[in-house]
Amino acid sequence: MIFNNTAFITNYFVLIFFSVVTGLLIGKIEFGKFKLGTSGGLFTGLITGWYIYGKYAAPYKNVENLPAYATRMLTEGIIPNELFLFSLILFVAAVGLLASKDLGKVLKKYGLKFILLGFVITFTGAFICYMMSMISKGQNPYAVSGVYTGALTSSPGLAAALEAVTSYGNEAESMVGFGYAVAYVPGVFIVIVLMQFLPFIFRIDLEEEKELFRQEMSSPEDPVLNFEVSFDLIAFVFACLIGFLLGKIKIYLGATIEYFSLGSTGGVLVASLILGYIGKIGPMHFRMSSKILGSIQELALAFFLSMVGLKYGYTTINSITGSGAYLVCISFLCGLTSLFVGFIVGRYVFKINWIMLSGALCGGMTSTPGLGAAMEATKSDDVAAGYGATYPFALLGMILFTIMLYRMPA
Repeated sequence: MIFNNTAFITNYFVLIFFSVVTGLLIGKIEFGKFKLGTSGGLFTGLITGWYIYGKYAAPYKNVENLPAYATRMLTEGIIPNELFLFSLILFVAAVGLLASKDLGKVLKKYGLKFILLGFVITFTGAFICYMMSMISKGQNPYAVSGVYTGALTSSPGLAAALEAVTSYGNEAESMVGFGYAVAYVPGVFIVIVLMQFLPFIFRIDLEEEKELFRQEMSSPEDPVLNFEVSFDLIAFVFACLIGFLLGKIKIYLGATIEYFSLGSTGGVLVASLILGYIGKIGPMHFRMSSKILGSIQELALAFFLSMVGLKYGYTTINSITGSGAYLVCISFLCGLTSLFVGFIVGRYVFKINWIMLSGALCGGMTSTPGLGAAMEATKSDDVAAGYGATYPFALLGMILFTIMLYRMPA
């Protein structure tokens, strides 16, 4: 019997399954009123990714005749990008279909507020990143723009930043990617923790907020399709397909912003919201069982967060004590301030109830991990409606401010 121990423990499926299982087990441990829940996989993935990459990939840089596992991790990373994106698409599609039933009422009641909130949050993050780079002279502007997209956990923002600096060469692109990798995990950590603690700090009664939300959404003004199927696989995959296509469309918005696109996850979110609101097209039923969609959402989120940890673990942990320490500090301050300012504006200026606001805050940060944390913290899928309504406008702001960051003088 032949068993290759190293090949087994470096296999990305083994790493993912290990991180998910251990993360979910840790997530069940309660610390007072706080527990990690599904987010536990982020932290087990973080440690696992740091250890595996550091032991089985990093030592083989600039070495000839590498073993197959080292070659794969050095060229593709611990987790292939396609697998990472697939889990994210499944999560977002389930979220969009879950949230679609109240989309019309949410936009009618909160539409302008969500537009403004999306720009407030993204502008705050960009302002903090710029000011921090001014305080510490000599920071690479491309790395700072990458930190901005990472702190707000925006993959479409990263794509926009990389595309915008292409003409400046590979070094500029690598610095954007480095900034994003350093800032992503701190950004995820902040939004997960604050979704748990903001209600506690500001003494928000979740049950009272849920009742307020039900009253706000109880108006029969919008047409509601009552027929619901348990699950329609064709319709679910169709929503993913149309959304992926929608995300690839680029719209030219002028020389400053250049091209705007929703990206794969943004496109799937918008498509699933619209199709779910329509309800039915031919034989396809987009109104599906909340219980089944919720299970898909939870499964996909557990895998996604574990892969986030695995993918960025080595860079993040090494950067905390290395040259990227200041960028990590920028990330924490950027994410924390953006979310806190958004909360103050949304809660005390716009008077938005917490169920909607928690989703809108995550949408304003374009933070998919945050959405999962908000749904878990509130024990409600309704937060996704606020997320979906805010996301497109925040994404537009994210792209605009990302481009401005690396063009502004340091």
